[in-house]
Amino acid sequence: MRILTLEGYYGGSHKAFLDGWIARSRHQWDVLTLPPNKWKWRMRHGAFTLAEQVNRQVAAGQSWDVLFCTDMLNLAEFRGLVAETVRRLPTVVYFHENQLTYPVRVEDERDYQYAITNFTTALAADAVWFNSSFHRDEFLDALAKLFNRMPDYKPNEQLEALVGKISIQPLGIELFAARPLQRRPGPPRILWAARWEHDKNPEDFFAAVERLANAGLEFRMSVIGEQFRDAPAVFERAKVQFADRIDRWGYQSSRQAYADALAEADIVVSTANHEFFGIGVLEAIAAGAYPLLPRRLAYPGILAHIETCQPGEFFYDGSVKQLAETLQTLIARTAQNTLWHNRPHRGLAAVKPYLWPTRAQALDAAIEQVTATW
Repeated sequence: MRILTLEGYYGGSHKAFLDGWIARSRHQWDVLTLPPNKWKWRMRHGAFTLAEQVNRQVAAGQSWDVLFCTDMLNLAEFRGLVAETVRRLPTVVYFHENQLTYPVRVEDERDYQYAITNFTTALAADAVWFNSSFHRDEFLDALAKLFNRMPDYKPNEQLEALVGKISIQPLGIELFAARPLQRRPGPPRILWAARWEHDKNPEDFFAAVERLANAGLEFRMSVIGEQFRDAPAVFERAKVQFADRIDRWGYQSSRQAYADALAEADIVVSTANHEFFGIGVLEAIAAGAYPLLPRRLAYPGILAHIETCQPGEFFYDGSVKQLAETLQTLIARTAQNTLWHNRPHRGLAAVKPYLWPTRAQALDAAIEQVTATW
């Protein structure tokens, strides 16, 4: 099967997802992308820019069996501009994120035109894939609330029809090298790995490790992730405050450096207030780190099948107090080499369904099903 793929923001998780699937897919792919910057402009111009590129290929005699795109494309607009042979293709749209619930610093900053674009894109697609059930539910709930504000012509029937086209198709992750059963010497190593933005709530992480430091506990820490010009000020303060405890800091410039950071960690912590999927946490678990996550967002879903040795294992209530207390317990267990209760295989078993060999086969089958019912 030949797949025409349009990615209006070819970077980050969008790029990793597409590259990972294509590398293992049994299908043939023709991929058109736009650079990963100025996302608002990409959503505005992507449809007519990519339509022009596709039309040139159609004129040169190219054809495809199915169209695959992501939430960064205004699909309804694209289908109105593209050649009829492409317009009639069965179409799948993948939602990495959505502009109804993607975090903004102030809610008044949210531009609902982009949210409506997400809705019309979903309506224009024949199949709509979300990376997690949490993301799907949050998107549908937010749409319903938005439409309740409309004075008339509320698209309730269209929203109901949309639900029937949705399925959950998680992202895939790479397999990491197995770590030795006996950890390397040294204090316990804590990892925080996320975008350096306010929705990842770094303030709570640093508040918790400050409590650990004040209690006289020995530990090392790595704080990594993509950085932006307006990163929260807490990072600069923490870099000075915890200078004698930091192993790695900031964006890891190569895949190997990133993999090494995960492999070194005993414990991976999330403090996120918003997370559609949690690929960084899953990758850290795949590399052998023990997860400590807030019991909210997508996390309970993606770890729904992890084997536990005690109730509530791997989660805390979202407070700084319980995060610090649980970290203190995990630090003690790490020092005793009983972090996983002598069952370290549980982490890899939990993330095995997300490994690319499994996910690529499932995604291939899912897109074949779309064309089979067309």
